[in-house]
Amino acid sequence: MSFNQDFEQHGVWRKQFALRLRLLSEWLTDHDLMESGVRERLDQLHAQVKNDKIMVAFVAEFSRGKSELINAVFFAGYGRRIMPASAGRTTMCPTELGYDADIPPCLRLLPIETRLQPQSLLDWRNAPDKWERVDLDVTDAKQLARAIQKVAEVRRVTQAEAAALGFWHEEVPEDNPLPGADGLIEVPRWRHALINMAHPLLKQGLVILDTPGLNAIGAEPELTVSLLPQAHAVVFILAADTGVTKSDLTIWRQHLAVLGEGRESRLVVLNKIDTMWDALSSPEQVQLQIASQRTDSAEILGLEPRQVLAVSAQKGLLAKVSRDKKLLQASNLMELETALGVDLLGQRRKILGAAVASGIQSLRIETGRMVHTRARDLVEQIQELEGLRGKNTGVIKQMRLRIEQEQADFDASGAKIQAVRSVHLRLLKDLFALLSSTHLKAEVGVLGKALKQPGIKLGVRRAYDQTFDRLRADLIKADRMAGDIQSMLEGSFKNLNAEYSFSLQAPTPPRLGQYVKDLDLIEKSHLQYLSLGNALRLAQPEFAERLARALMSRLRVVYDTAVNEVELWNKSAAAQLDAQLRERRRNFSRRIEAVARIQQAAGGLDERIRELQSLQADLNQLETKLAELTDHLLEAPEDEPAEALAA
Repeated sequence: MSFNQDFEQHGVWRKQFALRLRLLSEWLTDHDLMESGVRERLDQLHAQVKNDKIMVAFVAEFSRGKSELINAVFFAGYGRRIMPASAGRTTMCPTELGYDADIPPCLRLLPIETRLQPQSLLDWRNAPDKWERVDLDVTDAKQLARAIQKVAEVRRVTQAEAAALGFWHEEVPEDNPLPGADGLIEVPRWRHALINMAHPLLKQGLVILDTPGLNAIGAEPELTVSLLPQAHAVVFILAADTGVTKSDLTIWRQHLAVLGEGRESRLVVLNKIDTMWDALSSPEQVQLQIASQRTDSAEILGLEPRQVLAVSAQKGLLAKVSRDKKLLQASNLMELETALGVDLLGQRRKILGAAVASGIQSLRIETGRMVHTRARDLVEQIQELEGLRGKNTGVIKQMRLRIEQEQADFDASGAKIQAVRSVHLRLLKDLFALLSSTHLKAEVGVLGKALKQPGIKLGVRRAYDQTFDRLRADLIKADRMAGDIQSMLEGSFKNLNAEYSFSLQAPTPPRLGQYVKDLDLIEKSHLQYLSLGNALRLAQPEFAERLARALMSRLRVVYDTAVNEVELWNKSAAAQLDAQLRERRRNFSRRIEAVARIQQAAGGLDERIRELQSLQADLNQLETKLAELTDHLLEAPEDEPAEALAA
């Protein structure tokens, strides 16, 4: 199965899940089970699946056929090239391809001059008026390709301008581009490009990141410390005839090998194997040469040989357009697509499936607890009414007075329950303060000052180490605080259960310690910029400022995610308590109403008992239906054909 087919199947599963989640939501609402905690869980599940993106980053030095490979894998259906893929440098700026239904099809381009300003790429994304916009006609392949050609545009600037923009370094002349006859330097016209189009795969959540060569990558720290680490798979392209060159190895060591765990999500492509198809060599000899290059490349990069694939993107694109099965097989393109489908989608589906299963299990427990509370109240009511058989009106009146007294005592006990809330909120306030953006800014402030110092920053490595040590200590402390709050909740809920016959259960606490790993990865991805080789680049105030902003943006994402997890935990606990309070108050009202009806009519007792028994049967059916609906949500995409979705 090709990557396209596998991804389409993944999209079908997501659509099925959204439909089934909507059915469950409607069913819960119809049966008065849509409490705030359940709604919060449903919203989280819906957003988790709806907004799930899979980013594939294509990274290579110039002239490795990267854009051609993107054309061959994703855009062959247009019958021509969409991404510029002529000889020489083509993609001059990082280019993201994705889909947002709220934005019309367009190409947005951020001018390279924005590098001279302090805002981060994330800040610029929130300023759409600063981007040049070109509308796209996704039904016209020629217009689409012509518009996207703009990502290859360049400017010619003086050496001083090139240095300010990060493309010229007097201290490392071997890395500088060659000046023209007029002494001017060629630099990209655009800093970043965003392409929004309703391609079938992009609509299903695929995001493609096309990156430029080494010089452009190194000059944009936000790309290497933020965008690339977020990619779920990285495809690193080499030339089959040269293997791993010095500049290839520099990109790998500085920008890809430091991305942390998950090396299985790295694929290396030896492109242009057609250049090795030699009429003077036998097919067997050619295959031996290709196999040797794969083995050598895997050894140099520290990967398993299976992670290095040899393809011809150009022949694969041609074969798809001309529908030449023999040429497509010779290009080995389908082997790459299969690897992307199995490795990338397989891993992503497991992660998403595990998260979804955990959410559904929590949803089932929370909803099941409400059903159980109602069932227990029904049993108590039936037993209470059964005890009235044969009793005179005086006994019945006495029972009503007892229930009313119980209700009054319960209402008066609100102070105890409010005390639990107060302690919980006070402890949470301290936890939220530790994870707040204000606290984060303060912790990173020392590092920011070190980065902004003029000249060579000799103490910046120590400032990095100390900053990340403090951040790790904060997260460990936050995790310990969450554990203390959990213990308090468990003890309080146990007391309330014993005193008021509630069935409260403290929700699963957030695992804040897991975010320490995220900090480790962020720190590791930044260390490349603290080496002696980057000391001169780091000495540039503009570059140091961009690096500091990129770091802050990445850290903010980690902290925001942690805060969201704490908020969900808090809401789940509060909603559970609110739900049981409401159910208890409703129970008092129903008991008083039942006794009042019995007082008014002689046959009211038997009639009310039958009503309650009928409600018991309905609740049993609710439990069965709840299990059925939640089990249905966990089904794999192949369990139901795509046609059923449209039925």
